[in-house]
Amino acid sequence: MKLVTFITPQGAEHIGCMKADLAHVIDFTAADSSGMFRDMLALIDAGPAGLDAARTLVQKAAHVLPLSSVKLMAPLPRPRRLRDCLAFEKHVRQSRANRYLFGQGKERVDPASIQLPSAWFKKPVYYKGNVFSIVGTHAPVHWPAYSQVIDYELEVAIVTNRSGKDVPIEKALDCIFGYMVFNDYSARDAQYIEMQTGLGPAKGKDFDTGNAMGPWLVTADEVPDPQALTMLARVNGEEWSRGSSAEMQHSFAAIVSHASDAETFYAGEIIGSGTVGGGCGNELGRFLKHGDVMELEVSGLGTLTNTIVAPHVLQVPTMPIHILD
Repeated sequence: MKLVTFITPQGAEHIGCMKADLAHVIDFTAADSSGMFRDMLALIDAGPAGLDAARTLVQKAAHVLPLSSVKLMAPLPRPRRLRDCLAFEKHVRQSRANRYLFGQGKERVDPASIQLPSAWFKKPVYYKGNVFSIVGTHAPVHWPAYSQVIDYELEVAIVTNRSGKDVPIEKALDCIFGYMVFNDYSARDAQYIEMQTGLGPAKGKDFDTGNAMGPWLVTADEVPDPQALTMLARVNGEEWSRGSSAEMQHSFAAIVSHASDAETFYAGEIIGSGTVGGGCGNELGRFLKHGDVMELEVSGLGTLTNTIVAPHVLQVPTMPIHILD
């Protein structure tokens, strides 16, 4: 199922499922007054019984709305926690190779020459993000006034379906409720400053509307191999990025297992894969500006679209940019 959270024509927040034509929404909340369809967290908390009830509503299709009549929100607009990983080696190498764009070095270096710590290959490291800045497809992304360098990050996010602790890797995929497209927008100039302190990211990531997800949450049963997803990004219709989840150094199963190490995670958490290799402007030396339309597409998961609102960035700044001047 392709599950959605949406605003009805009457202004209420409901959850439902996309019909096969992707032009209509089956309204679960209107069709069933039980608490399990109150919101997406309630459905996740209902477990297998909730999914069975949802499938029954899909078959009945008693309450159907045209997609054009509703406003899609993020599929899980209020997760219990948000983490984001750094699971693609090519992304790490290419990003560090381009540090000269921000005054750290005089020129681009060969990504193959970048020395990565051995710990990176052993552990799927992550940071914990801002659960209050999540938006859905077609939502405007309002850029903070303190940043001039607008960047995107092409990722896949998982949503957990149960609580767990010390989950072995061979059972970790059983803890995944579903998958969705994730754009971890990044204020690169702010991020480069704060990461020099030994902490971060902070304001490089923490700004309203900075975490875009959607367009829908695809249940795990419809994603036969999450490590074989084609990922691409377009800016104003032009393809900028293309990669695959097959390139992850750490699989989704490894990520869930690591996150649960001596720490309880809960149903309704979101964990991002990190950026696919070549999946951000920082790697490409290309950045965004006011009015740009950003599309991220992942095979089987749909296309997430946002427009950048940054009237103070009418043109991409000339690089290199001296961020500490």
